[in-house]
Amino acid sequence: MLILLAFIIVFHITSAALLFISTIDNAWWVGKDFSTDVWKICTNITNCTVINENLAEYQSIQAVQATMILSTIFCCVAFLVFILQLFRLKQGERFVITSIIQLLSCLCVMIAASIYTDRHEDLHKADEYLQFNAASGEYGYSFILAWIAFAFTLISGVMYLILRKRK
Repeated sequence: MLILLAFIIVFHITSAALLFISTIDNAWWVGKDFSTDVWKICTNITNCTVINENLAEYQSIQAVQATMILSTIFCCVAFLVFILQLFRLKQGERFVITSIIQLLSCLCVMIAASIYTDRHEDLHKADEYLQFNAASGEYGYSFILAWIAFAFTLISGVMYLILRKRK
């Protein structure tokens, strides 16, 4: 049981780390001379522009930002609730509250990555806001990490639903 508990804790911390990295790092869409994420557009390391309402698809980016932040918050809250339930639940009960919160995190990251996947062509059209042709780029590792975090949070949420507290 102790090994299973350690595995679940490591798996949950890994999920949270993936969510933090994918939300914060600047590599959702990358090209030869640029990289973008849900917060800024960089033509090189020192020349970054914050995404603001001048971007045509600003509402889509805001939706991605909000759901990624919610996903990260839900994942952290689920971990804290798991630790509390670990000491407060009676023997034989399930970690249902932790599971629900973790599955909400899963839902939020899925929504964010899905919106970005659907709207990336419109988000990266060459217009006066961008100084380069962003359409020539490709998905970066932060975007891929977001989808991996989706899978991890889904698996983690299901594991919490199945898991019963034992001695």
